[in-house]
Amino acid sequence: MPTIRSVAYEVYVFQEDDAPAHRAHQTVELLRRETPVFTASSPITCGYPTAGSGDLNPADYRIRGVVQERVYQTPMQDVVELRHRVMNTWAGFQQSAVEEAI
Repeated sequence: MPTIRSVAYEVYVFQEDDAPAHRAHQTVELLRRETPVFTASSPITCGYPTAGSGDLNPADYRIRGVVQERVYQTPMQDVVELRHRVMNTWAGFQQSAVEEAI
Protein backbone atom coordinates (compact mmCIF):
# COMPACT_ATOMS: atom_id res chain seq x y z
CA MET A 1 0.00 0.00 0.00
CA PRO A 2 2.78 2.52 0.68
CA THR A 3 4.16 1.97 -2.82
CA ILE A 4 0.75 2.43 -4.42
CA ARG A 5 0.18 5.63 -2.45
CA SER A 6 3.61 7.00 -3.38
CA VAL A 7 2.77 6.61 -7.06
CA ALA A 8 -0.98 7.22 -7.19
CA TYR A 9 -1.49 9.17 -3.97
CA GLU A 10 -5.10 8.61 -2.96
CA VAL A 11 -6.43 8.10 -6.49
CA TYR A 12 -6.31 4.43 -7.42
CA VAL A 13 -8.67 1.58 -8.10
CA PHE A 14 -8.04 -1.99 -7.04
CA GLN A 15 -10.09 -3.97 -9.52
CA GLU A 16 -10.44 -7.54 -8.47
CA ASP A 17 -11.27 -10.26 -10.95
CA ASP A 18 -12.48 -12.96 -8.58
CA ALA A 19 -9.00 -14.51 -8.40
CA PRO A 20 -8.58 -16.53 -5.19
CA ALA A 21 -5.90 -14.10 -3.93
CA HIS A 22 -8.31 -11.17 -4.34
CA ARG A 23 -11.03 -12.92 -2.37
CA ALA A 24 -8.73 -14.09 0.43
CA HIS A 25 -9.82 -12.95 3.88
CA GLN A 26 -6.45 -11.25 4.50
CA THR A 27 -6.71 -9.29 1.23
CA VAL A 28 -10.25 -8.15 1.97
CA GLU A 29 -9.27 -7.14 5.52
CA LEU A 30 -6.24 -5.20 4.21
CA LEU A 31 -8.35 -3.34 1.65
CA ARG A 32 -11.03 -2.48 4.20
CA ARG A 33 -8.39 -1.15 6.56
CA GLU A 34 -6.13 0.66 4.08
CA THR A 35 -8.24 1.99 1.23
CA PRO A 36 -10.30 5.17 1.43
CA VAL A 37 -13.38 3.55 -0.10
CA PHE A 38 -13.80 -0.19 -0.25
CA THR A 39 -16.81 -2.24 -1.19
CA ALA A 40 -16.58 -5.98 -0.73
CA SER A 41 -18.82 -7.75 -3.16
CA SER A 42 -19.43 -11.38 -3.77
CA PRO A 43 -20.23 -12.67 -7.25
CA ILE A 44 -22.71 -15.03 -5.65
CA THR A 45 -24.59 -12.42 -3.62
CA CYS A 46 -24.29 -9.48 -6.03
CA GLY A 47 -24.82 -11.30 -9.29
CA TYR A 48 -21.50 -10.16 -10.77
CA PRO A 49 -19.97 -12.45 -13.38
CA THR A 50 -17.01 -14.55 -12.29
CA ALA A 51 -13.58 -14.19 -13.90
CA GLY A 52 -13.99 -17.33 -15.95
CA SER A 53 -17.39 -16.44 -17.36
CA GLY A 54 -16.19 -14.29 -20.23
CA ASP A 55 -18.82 -11.68 -19.36
CA LEU A 56 -16.54 -9.52 -17.26
CA ASN A 57 -14.63 -8.12 -20.24
CA PRO A 58 -14.62 -10.26 -23.39
CA ALA A 59 -11.93 -8.17 -25.09
CA ASP A 60 -9.66 -8.65 -22.11
CA TYR A 61 -10.02 -12.42 -22.23
CA ARG A 62 -9.51 -12.58 -25.99
CA ILE A 63 -6.33 -10.49 -25.91
CA ARG A 64 -4.97 -12.37 -22.91
CA GLY A 65 -5.63 -15.65 -24.69
CA VAL A 66 -3.78 -14.55 -27.83
CA VAL A 67 -0.80 -13.28 -25.84
CA GLN A 68 -0.71 -16.44 -23.72
CA GLU A 69 -0.86 -18.65 -26.82
CA ARG A 70 2.07 -16.82 -28.43
CA VAL A 71 4.20 -16.67 -25.28
CA TYR A 72 3.84 -20.34 -24.37
CA GLN A 73 4.36 -21.85 -27.85
CA THR A 74 7.59 -23.50 -26.68
CA PRO A 75 9.06 -24.23 -23.23
CA MET A 76 11.05 -21.50 -21.49
CA GLN A 77 14.29 -21.66 -19.56
CA ASP A 78 13.55 -19.07 -16.87
CA VAL A 79 11.67 -15.96 -15.80
CA VAL A 80 14.00 -13.73 -17.83
CA GLU A 81 12.97 -15.55 -21.01
CA LEU A 82 9.30 -15.32 -19.98
CA ARG A 83 9.60 -11.57 -19.47
CA HIS A 84 11.37 -11.21 -22.82
CA ARG A 85 8.65 -13.17 -24.63
CA VAL A 86 5.82 -11.23 -23.02
CA MET A 87 7.46 -7.90 -23.88
CA ASN A 88 8.14 -8.95 -27.48
CA THR A 89 4.67 -10.37 -27.93
CA TRP A 90 3.04 -7.23 -26.59
CA ALA A 91 5.30 -4.98 -28.69
CA GLY A 92 4.32 -6.91 -31.81
CA PHE A 93 0.62 -6.90 -31.03
CA GLN A 94 -1.32 -5.36 -33.88
CA GLN A 95 -4.10 -2.83 -33.35
CA SER A 96 -6.28 -4.93 -35.64
CA ALA A 97 -6.17 -7.77 -33.08
CA VAL A 98 -7.44 -5.38 -30.40
CA GLU A 99 -10.18 -4.09 -32.68
CA GLU A 100 -11.20 -7.65 -33.56
CA ALA A 101 -11.43 -8.52 -29.85
CA ILE A 102 -13.60 -5.49 -29.21
